[in-house]
Amino acid sequence: MASSSPSSSSAVKRLSNLNNHLCPTNSNPLVKVSAQVSQALSTGLPVVALESTIISHGMPYPQNLETAKEVEAIVRDNGAVPATIAILDGVPCIGLNLEQLERLARMGKSAQKTARRDIAYVVATKRNGATTVSATMFFAAMVGIPVFVTGGIGGVHRHGEHTMDISSDLTELGRTPVAVVSAGVKSILDIPRTLEYLETQGVCVAAYKTNEFPAFFTETSGCKVPCRLDSPEECARLIDANRKLNLGNGVLIAVPIAKEYSASGSLIESAIQQALTEARGKNITGNAETPFLLARVNEITGGASLASNIALVKNNAAIGAKISVALAQLLK
Repeated sequence: MASSSPSSSSAVKRLSNLNNHLCPTNSNPLVKVSAQVSQALSTGLPVVALESTIISHGMPYPQNLETAKEVEAIVRDNGAVPATIAILDGVPCIGLNLEQLERLARMGKSAQKTARRDIAYVVATKRNGATTVSATMFFAAMVGIPVFVTGGIGGVHRHGEHTMDISSDLTELGRTPVAVVSAGVKSILDIPRTLEYLETQGVCVAAYKTNEFPAFFTETSGCKVPCRLDSPEECARLIDANRKLNLGNGVLIAVPIAKEYSASGSLIESAIQQALTEARGKNITGNAETPFLLARVNEITGGASLASNIALVKNNAAIGAKISVALAQLLK
């Protein structure tokens, strides 16, 4: 992992020593931003948004807490400030302290999986919500965080041409100017149709150091991308141009999983087909389907898919932080 510049690292370390209490720093009184994130944003330091559904719904406790802490540490080690986003007791929080991270991790699936459509309800009823890609993008844009790191985005579900089951992540990318760094689209989904839908939404889809769109657990999907980026600086220039042109949409930067963690495509596909058959037999649909499929694929592969999932999130965090640093330097 490449080291960050001395000035960036020292600034982030100084911010780490701040009391990470919550305080409002934007015009919306319903949203609270941590002191560390607030100061970083106000001084032009790089900030990386992180979702919370992966903590509550992606893996069991305490593995979820350890992964969340490790991902935040990777962001810091690469010169940026992490801002994990969640809704706690009806309050959207941008940047969580350790106590809040642990609370969310212990909640697990009792925290509501919160997409854009659910935000108002979770806030109004003072519930706890773990933000998906769409909700995290919404809040990141609200407070001015331009880069968001996740594992994989949602997409068009298999047989989506009949069910119309299309993730709100895709429409959010079409209307919210935040760059999303992910390992592509989860391979349990219909990747070609997902890319077609993103094109319809006007979303720039780029792959990092490859010409092919990655498929989450594997490096390749068989789908070519319209543009390739080979460095954090190239990514930063694309994000900067997209924002300055006021295109109004996000950018998807797809980062392939590291070769040593790439699962066998045939193994994963076989597990996915089995999981899909079971989901249909149990009538599991909507936002419950993806967590079920990922959990079953992990069981069928003997834990290999979860290990790959954690590895790709960490890799994305390192690259996303470098992109955020490059963008902050460009904006100076």
